[in-house]
Amino acid sequence: MLSCRWIAVACVTALAGCGGTAANTATNAVTARGHLARGATRPHPAALHVRAAPIGRLPAPLQDPATTRAGAGARAIGGLDAVTASVADVLAVDAGGRATVAGRLDAAVHDAAAATIGATTYLFGGGDGGTTSDRILAVAPGGSHQAGTLPRQASDVSATAVGGTAYVVGGYDGARPLDTIVAWQPGGRAHVVARLPHAARYAAVAAVGGKVLIAGGTPGTGALDDVVAFDPATRRVKRIGRLPVPISHAAGATLGGAMLVVGGRDRAGGQLRSILTVDPATGRVRDAGALPQPLSDMGAASLPGRVLLVGGRDSAGHATSAVLALTPVSPSATPTTSRGPARNVYGAAAPQAFSAATRGALARVYVPETRGNAVDVIDQRTFKVLRRFRVPAEPQHVTPSYDLRTLWVDSDQGNTLTPIDPRTGRNGKPIPVADPYNLYFTPDGRRAIVVAERLQRLDFRDPHTMRLLHSAHARCPGLNHMDFTADGRRALVSCEFSARMAVLDVAGERIVKYIALRPGSMPQDVRLSPDGRTFYVADMMSNGLWVVDAATMRVRRFMHTGAGAHGLVMSRDARRLFVANRGEGSISVLDLASGRLVDRWQLHPGGSPDMGGISADGQVLWLSGRYDREVYAISTRTGRLLHRIPVGDGPHGLSVWPQPGRFSLGHTGTLR
Repeated sequence: MLSCRWIAVACVTALAGCGGTAANTATNAVTARGHLARGATRPHPAALHVRAAPIGRLPAPLQDPATTRAGAGARAIGGLDAVTASVADVLAVDAGGRATVAGRLDAAVHDAAAATIGATTYLFGGGDGGTTSDRILAVAPGGSHQAGTLPRQASDVSATAVGGTAYVVGGYDGARPLDTIVAWQPGGRAHVVARLPHAARYAAVAAVGGKVLIAGGTPGTGALDDVVAFDPATRRVKRIGRLPVPISHAAGATLGGAMLVVGGRDRAGGQLRSILTVDPATGRVRDAGALPQPLSDMGAASLPGRVLLVGGRDSAGHATSAVLALTPVSPSATPTTSRGPARNVYGAAAPQAFSAATRGALARVYVPETRGNAVDVIDQRTFKVLRRFRVPAEPQHVTPSYDLRTLWVDSDQGNTLTPIDPRTGRNGKPIPVADPYNLYFTPDGRRAIVVAERLQRLDFRDPHTMRLLHSAHARCPGLNHMDFTADGRRALVSCEFSARMAVLDVAGERIVKYIALRPGSMPQDVRLSPDGRTFYVADMMSNGLWVVDAATMRVRRFMHTGAGAHGLVMSRDARRLFVANRGEGSISVLDLASGRLVDRWQLHPGGSPDMGGISADGQVLWLSGRYDREVYAISTRTGRLLHRIPVGDGPHGLSVWPQPGRFSLGHTGTLR
């Protein structure tokens, strides 16, 4: 594999699902042709909830092991050690998580895949030191021998088995990604039986219901969100669903009649905590739980009633030695933790859960001056302004890019976006963009959405070049803020000057509905609740929050918070929502579990709190003082004003950086 050792730093296990016997156990007596056996009941994977818990440790840190079921436990083969060197160890992991070295290969390897047929484990392809392999090895505790040959050399592959046939999916041949599905039976010849819609490396793969399900992966750069089913009986490949966000380097497994897509990397390269289920019949994808920490590069083995996860790579880039068990639980048994509710769309933005993309970023607060046409840069540790630089007219917000590598200064009247390198705090050359009052990114990262308030439209642009691709015109003036549903399919957009909200079809890039508020309302900031069920909309003229049902997009109720309710900031543990009441100089505190206001912090001797963000550790709430030329640093524990920091004229949408999370949805730092 060309530059394989470098790529392996960001690689995941080319995981195996389970062998034929295990697949049939997990899918409730499913026949080899994918039909229910006589008298069997159809499983209900949509109801699956999963608990992830550590149960053991490996002899040493390991990422990218080719892993499959072996007997009552798992076998993990090869991979990368703590210094990203390939290893030749064959590990035996029992169902309780105890791991021992059970043998060695004749050569070190990573980016291989494993599957079990009968009682034998087979290893497919892999790479080391810039080479790729076409070998199929039969692996046993006493040693290994070559049992076959792939049609071409391949690493970055995934594999599973249905009945007595192994299927090797995608990969990389040393020159280009592969779109092939290769079938092989012991004693036979490996051959291509189907092709994927896209070439895919590091896809999550599992055998469910007699079919091979394939989720995500990467075509070489970025990630895919496709869920594809391959039917061995017909050799047909069909796209059956989409992941909530593009994911590569994830673990795939079978549990409770569903496919699990566990952890992995998002499009920006950050590790994920998510555990998703895929219904093999409908392709529907649901949240099923979360890992204890963001992980990619795990090995996975599907056992009856549980899945073993072996090793992996954490968000700091280190190989781990954990063995985790994924087990089904009832929804009522799913506990809450200090990270927030069990279902938490902000779960990946927990304290200090940084993406690798933010490594090296300076701890700064970037404050746009709408009237001073400049940006003030504040040191988060000293609470002092370090520098001030000029930008084109009327900068409104500072927005983190989807991939977390750039901060954009949105100069509304100046018709530009100015990039900032967060590793140096230095600004680059502004690029022309019409009327960027605010900036957002679709949850899949495919589009930037420039909120062109003056032009009364949403401009869909390339998220890297900002080239205009499509515009959605609105029948309501004052477009300014938005947030997205948990599944990323819709967004709720505030229309400040028309007392209405607009509902955006994200994929269709069009506004499909308008919601009328009380006459005279001026909706401002919008924020989704952690459980994904509710939107909160600040209204500066009604002096409080509109509560909108995220499923029906209907207003449920209104609650008074204080004069000039404007900016909304989620606490780091996703338990509280801070409401900046700009007209009276206070911050209301909403308890999200009960839906009740539990506190109000008054700034003394007054102020005009507007937009802001939370420090990475969750201890400090930063808000701009829109009409007082200052920034407020407030304790999130006590509400005490820690510092008033003088800045230029008209401070508005400040951004606190770096922030934990996998990707940015925009505004001043809405990360998930």
